[in-house]
Amino acid sequence: MSLVELIAQADDRGLAASGLACLDRCVPVLGGGDDLLRPLWARLAEGGDWGEALAEARSALAPPANAGAPPDAGAPPDEATVLTRRMLDAVPAAHTGPAVREWADGCSVAALQVHRLMDTATATAPWGGGRPVSARREGRTDGMTPLVEAELRRQIQILELLANKGAGPVGGLRQALDISLEGRRVLRAVVSRRARGCG
Repeated sequence: MSLVELIAQADDRGLAASGLACLDRCVPVLGGGDDLLRPLWARLAEGGDWGEALAEARSALAPPANAGAPPDAGAPPDEATVLTRRMLDAVPAAHTGPAVREWADGCSVAALQVHRLMDTATATAPWGGGRPVSARREGRTDGMTPLVEAELRRQIQILELLANKGAGPVGGLRQALDISLEGRRVLRAVVSRRARGCG
């Protein structure tokens, strides 16, 4: 089943976890710590409101004071940073309802784009001749670079896991968090290598 089909069939909990996991894996792009989004995961597991935890995460990841300054006041944020911040800004106030589906779908696209931009192989291995993210999500996976392929696989794994009611709601979320943690560590290493290369 393609990623698009899995998202279409997911319930609110699966969609919220999928979107949160996409954001969680991309947090290193914003310089966030590994435990930054854990309170949101906890609220999702408990079924409680995540408004306060969301506000705290947004505050912790607030852009630098000169983010809107003229170019000579500092380098503008790159595209990966912009995409990740949009994911964070778009988190719905409640993790149920139509807004969650739209957000999760947008996070899926954005996370794949972030990994595409961050993949060090992109410079020498064009991403399937420029095939768009929509094609990847629909199942056309030939020619993907390693980082993008791994991100697509994790998105599918999490949605399949949460669609399996046998894992239980809390157990499924715990496993989804573990999958996301693995991806976050990979992207953090990529961010670190890029920073050293630019230094």
